[in-house]
Amino acid sequence: MVADDSATNRFGRPIATRFPPEPNGFPHIGHVKSVCLNFGIAKEFDGRCNLRFDDTNPFTEDIKYVEAIKRDVEWLGFQWDAELYASDYFEPLYEIAEDLVKRGKAYVDSQTEEEIRLNRGTVTSPGVAGPYRDRSPEENLDLLRRMKAGEFPDGAHVLRAKIDLAHPNMIMRDPLLLRIRHAPHYRRGNSWCLYPLYDFAHGLSDYIEGVTHSLCTLEFVSHRPLYDWLLEALELPRPLPHQYEFARLNLTHTVMSKRKLLRLVQEGRVSGWDDPRMPTISGMRRRGYPAAALRDFAERIGVARRENRVELALLEACVREDLNRHAQRRMAVLAPLKVVIENYPEGDEEEFELDNNPEDPGAGTRRVPFSRELWIDRDDFREVPPPKYFRLSPGTEVRLRGAYWLRCTGVTKDPATGEVREVRATIDPATRNGNPADGRKVKATIHWVSARHAVEGEVRLVDTLFSSEDPEHDTEGGDWTSALNPDSLEVLEGCKLERSLAGARPGEAIQFERVGYFVVDERDSRPGTPVFVRTVTLKDAWARAEKRMAPSR
Repeated sequence: MVADDSATNRFGRPIATRFPPEPNGFPHIGHVKSVCLNFGIAKEFDGRCNLRFDDTNPFTEDIKYVEAIKRDVEWLGFQWDAELYASDYFEPLYEIAEDLVKRGKAYVDSQTEEEIRLNRGTVTSPGVAGPYRDRSPEENLDLLRRMKAGEFPDGAHVLRAKIDLAHPNMIMRDPLLLRIRHAPHYRRGNSWCLYPLYDFAHGLSDYIEGVTHSLCTLEFVSHRPLYDWLLEALELPRPLPHQYEFARLNLTHTVMSKRKLLRLVQEGRVSGWDDPRMPTISGMRRRGYPAAALRDFAERIGVARRENRVELALLEACVREDLNRHAQRRMAVLAPLKVVIENYPEGDEEEFELDNNPEDPGAGTRRVPFSRELWIDRDDFREVPPPKYFRLSPGTEVRLRGAYWLRCTGVTKDPATGEVREVRATIDPATRNGNPADGRKVKATIHWVSARHAVEGEVRLVDTLFSSEDPEHDTEGGDWTSALNPDSLEVLEGCKLERSLAGARPGEAIQFERVGYFVVDERDSRPGTPVFVRTVTLKDAWARAEKRMAPSR
């Protein structure tokens, strides 16, 4: 498509695209696909891509959303050629409206919103002309100018295109172009009260900017005839921009409606637009998703004309692959259980040198302290082990990651509850540099943190915001909020962290060995008291999903 247009020089100028968000919410994962597509095409064909804010609705738009969009696009790794606003085109769009009226191709309709809706007909019956459809161009022009001057209240009149009330495409049945809105605009203040509707502003803004390829999602296929009609009706110099459609992104366990995401924020079901559970770009950034992983995800799902639902596991696989290459390795114990090494002298300590990232030789090493008392994870010990449990239990040995072999010799219990409070153990000094000479083996390696040197921190285990794969359709009674996952956030306090994590920087990606990938929370962390948010688990659900979807042989 674009390659052919570029090869034939169809537009007589370089390829030009635009990313045109409405600033009425924070951009989400669905927008990532559009951002990567528009900016990617411009880069591939040595063209340009504008960032244009379609800000034609004063009731819902705000400068905070503009700033969020700009911040997110830059974070994704893209830079626009021009920053533009549909609100800067209000004057030329109004002049175009007057031109359509003079040509007899638009008229002022004074019907109520309900009357207009009823007179449009249905998909099986044609619409009928209202009493104002045949107003003269002179009367329409007078009314239009008075609308612009602010003489009428909201809803008194609208400007409509005069096309065909029997058109099989309902959108083409005299669509609305301009409406009165006495509301302050975040950029224009109270200087304007006659606002263009999206379909009127969209194609004409593309034309004004010299856009060649107007890339939209599939729900705009039915709008393309109006896009073309407006450009053709004005007899504008050629070539005209052309609208192309692609399938929008649908992701499992996610809703993509900004209106619904706003509701979650307003009702306090999440902490804000940047809540790490949210599918917003700011939420994913705070959760520790790398921008490169999102670009990789957009490339993998590609551009298609067929709607489908993409597995969240694919996105997580992209994130996991990137973090595996770049994240520093550290040890952290989320459910601490103390181990006392009976044959290690009190007061003694030593250090072990561990790799920062075995996937990156240039990442170097770190010194990890070791002492008589350690913290291990409660899941790594069972007083009565179940079948095929190879971690620590009375009489068994495990390898302490990067250190010694450890054997459990006994436990100390809480007399009131019977819960194990402490594990007693011994180490084999001969295993400091590897396996013992006698040839015995262990079946498990566990992580640990020196109790004397541990840093305490808070860890937040983030899971999918929705339990259902398709929360907008799988819920009873259509209440999509009933699909919210009550276990989407678990806060763990008093976690025991490796000494070096005291200096972890906000936004830094870290792999807690054997646990998952985490990020230092940018908002809530304080010097010396880090807060870690789980980015993604270590297990690759996408590999299992691919295997599940593979055809049987």
